[in-house]
Amino acid sequence: MVFLIIFLIFILIIAFSSIKVVKQSEVYIIERLGKFYKIADAGLSIIIPFFDHVRSVVSLKQQTMDIPPQGVITQDNVTITIDTVVFYQITDPAKAVYEIQSLKKGIEYLAITTIRDIVGKMDLDATFSSRDAINDKLRTILDEATDKWGCKIDRVEIKDINPPADIRDAMEKQMNAERNKRALILQAEGERQSAILQAEGQKEAAILQAEADREARIRRAAGEAEAIKKVADAKAREIQMVYAAMKDAAPNDKVVQLKSLEALQEVAKGDANKVFIPFEATAALSSLGTATEIIKDSKK
Repeated sequence: MVFLIIFLIFILIIAFSSIKVVKQSEVYIIERLGKFYKIADAGLSIIIPFFDHVRSVVSLKQQTMDIPPQGVITQDNVTITIDTVVFYQITDPAKAVYEIQSLKKGIEYLAITTIRDIVGKMDLDATFSSRDAINDKLRTILDEATDKWGCKIDRVEIKDINPPADIRDAMEKQMNAERNKRALILQAEGERQSAILQAEGQKEAAILQAEADREARIRRAAGEAEAIKKVADAKAREIQMVYAAMKDAAPNDKVVQLKSLEALQEVAKGDANKVFIPFEATAALSSLGTATEIIKDSKK
């Protein structure tokens, strides 16, 4: 009875040792007699006790590695501290186990040396303004170097760049000076733009005023010309009526002279500075002047 119980216990131990349940996103590296045998994927896997054993459990999920902050000297001899994180994923579990002693240590050391090499060729200002370029270059170099380890580097991100305290103070002063400079430039540009707009407004107003004055003079001159034309037309009509009436009445010379004098009298009432006397009226005026002289002599 005791022997049967011991035998059952032995059978259970062997069964427990031979049956392996592999979780999702994991694989088991199985060795047989100290040599790589197979990779057990997710699910139920049977191994031979005392001959096979699990060398390592490898996760196939994407993993993160926080690189400790490292002091790096830039090209302009400024020591800065860079904090970096690496995102990687194992693509070949066998290589990740057998090609390198410690995959994480290898990635960490390789990342540190690569960061120092890249940043050491850049000055301080370029380091702050070229984070994306540093990330891409660092990822490319790490991906090529870790390919033989069965690992793929998905991303590399620089979390923080910390310069020394005196450099930070100098950068803050420089930043404040740049802000003040930009503010003064913007203020001067605004005043310049305002002056330009004001001058253009005054110019447009002067042009519009000149055009308005010109249009007013043109309209005033047109009105005066129209009035003169109407007066001239009225005078012409009066002369034509007088001429027609005299022609119909067939007057003698005395009547013509008298009418001419009346017409001259009406013309003289106008605003013109010059009066043109018809030649026919000069005879009547000379006769009138002679008669006036005779009357004066008889009175004396």
